[in-house]
Amino acid sequence: MNDNKMTGTELRATWGLGTVFSLRMLGMFMVLPVLTTYGMALQGASETLIGLAIGIYGLAQAVFQLPFGLISDRVGRKPLIIGGLLVFAFGSVIAALTHSIWGVILGRALQGSGAIAAAVMALLSDLTREQNRTKAMAFIGISFGVTFAIAMVLGPIITHALGLSALFWGIAVLALAGILITIAVVPAADAHVLNRDSGIVMGSFAKVLANPQLLKLNFGIFCLHALLMSSFVALPPMMAKAGLAPADHWKVYLVTMLVSFAAVVPFIIYAEVKKQMKRVFMGCITVLLLAEIVLWSAGQQLWIIFAGVQLFFLAFNVMEAILPSLISKESPAGYKGTAMGVYSTGQFLGVALGGSMGGWLFQRQGAGMVFLVGAAISLIWWAVSYTLREPPYVSSLRITLSALAVKDGGLEQRLRSQPGVTEVVVVPEEQSAYVKIDTKRTSRSELERLVNAA
Repeated sequence: MNDNKMTGTELRATWGLGTVFSLRMLGMFMVLPVLTTYGMALQGASETLIGLAIGIYGLAQAVFQLPFGLISDRVGRKPLIIGGLLVFAFGSVIAALTHSIWGVILGRALQGSGAIAAAVMALLSDLTREQNRTKAMAFIGISFGVTFAIAMVLGPIITHALGLSALFWGIAVLALAGILITIAVVPAADAHVLNRDSGIVMGSFAKVLANPQLLKLNFGIFCLHALLMSSFVALPPMMAKAGLAPADHWKVYLVTMLVSFAAVVPFIIYAEVKKQMKRVFMGCITVLLLAEIVLWSAGQQLWIIFAGVQLFFLAFNVMEAILPSLISKESPAGYKGTAMGVYSTGQFLGVALGGSMGGWLFQRQGAGMVFLVGAAISLIWWAVSYTLREPPYVSSLRITLSALAVKDGGLEQRLRSQPGVTEVVVVPEEQSAYVKIDTKRTSRSELERLVNAA
């Protein structure tokens, strides 16, 4: 039997949870390209309040996602996922029924309050074995990027054809579909797996927040999503003013996403295989800075706007792929889950600031000021990131220990002495060893053989 082949349960868990995650992300992102154009018809709407409606989702996510991840350890993963999707659907219904911008703001806040990402990852960890977990997590990551691209195209098409209210009704239906999949398709976990690589460890935030490399990377995801959200406050009305009807915006996003996705793979291969992560990272920030300057200078010239959008999403999609990898490489052994939790909080705080700031600037000074401030943010980000070191090219592994291996006082040292192993933390109460390893020098199977021999 091939022990690395996914079982039926693991496949169901991966596809089921990946679909649930994608449906929710689809509902989140479809609103972005249309709210600043179609949302201005709502009662009381202004650019500032539209920006608040975009950003408040991120603020609610930042507040609730870490606590909900910890609560899922007590109440169960599936009940929390179902409850979070119900809250998300309820917020979508409120936004669909309202004719006021304040109703949309309330609906978006409730959507963000249904924070299930940590619980989804924890349940995926419960339902997959160590040797297949990386593949399952990678599937979730890929689905995120694909969902974002689909949402950019579908949002304008649906809203133009049926209206903003219908879009929110559709988002509510997607959330309910996610609930049905969670109940009918996703397997139930027999027990919670204590896994520090995918879950949050209480009392470990100080260790993660004290790491200067992780702090700079968290600042990076904060800036990246602040730029994304502020851009989506200014871009749709800017393109409409330049003569491109809102009904045709999806064509721009479709071409842009196809080109940027095609370009992502070579950059990731170069960064990982050639060990040039920092060079690619700094290059992407430079391209984002250039994109903001191009958009700032575009005025009503559509082709310059298109060029700026293409540059932005080329760098954005590469960054979305390599930033989690950098967090994984830099996080201390046994603290990857906590580091990713803090990283996600930084991401959603960026969403909150970007939407709110973008709307405020757009109403007072116009689209040019939004992109000028975006260029300033990019420049500050570049200066902060310049001091990043080249990351260690290692992977995080969790190895399950037998009761006898836990009692072996010399096991940690023997693991540490293996080629390619840079860090080892043995946690006896979890019967686990967390290892940072260069997989080109030593494999998981070799370490597991060492543990079993012990």
